[in-house]
Amino acid sequence: MATLAAVRVIAGEFRGRKLLGPRGKATRPITDRAKQSMFDVLTPWIAGAAVYDCFAGTGSLGLEALSRGSTFATFFEADGDALRLLAQNVQSLGLTDRSRLVAGDLFAWIETAPPPPQPVDLIFLDPPYRYVAQKAGELNRLVGRLAREHLAPGGILVFRHDRRDKLELAPLARYDQRDYGKMRVEFFVSPRG
Repeated sequence: MATLAAVRVIAGEFRGRKLLGPRGKATRPITDRAKQSMFDVLTPWIAGAAVYDCFAGTGSLGLEALSRGSTFATFFEADGDALRLLAQNVQSLGLTDRSRLVAGDLFAWIETAPPPPQPVDLIFLDPPYRYVAQKAGELNRLVGRLAREHLAPGGILVFRHDRRDKLELAPLARYDQRDYGKMRVEFFVSPRG
């Protein structure tokens, strides 16, 4: 039986709290160093933000945002095992009232979901590695719909992916990029008004 990966919240209200991590390679947890660097860039947008954590895995990014002062996070995850661990992580941190878990295919959800009453301020887009190469067109359509109907003007989308993969993610504009080994993190901003 594979052991659970060590994952933790690195700052904020729940600093140092351990999270249940993935078994095997279905999800890939982000390293503390990369997560800290990512959240250093995001500091101006975190407090009070409504967040989407797409392809959430066990929730490391959305839970980190909540720990640092985001008000609400919606987690999207299709893998049943990861979703069960995510639900346990949310419950163990006492965040059920500040979280929503959406089970199933994100692409199907976006086709039928109405825009939220209040757009979100921050979206984490963290698809499985090499997924981008296989589903670039679908991801571009997904991001276009998220940007137009769900992301606030001036909101941020963080795209974590294999460095070999590339998407333009129109209508968003890239304003920063960081590489960590084979991983790239790109930061995009939604047009204002």
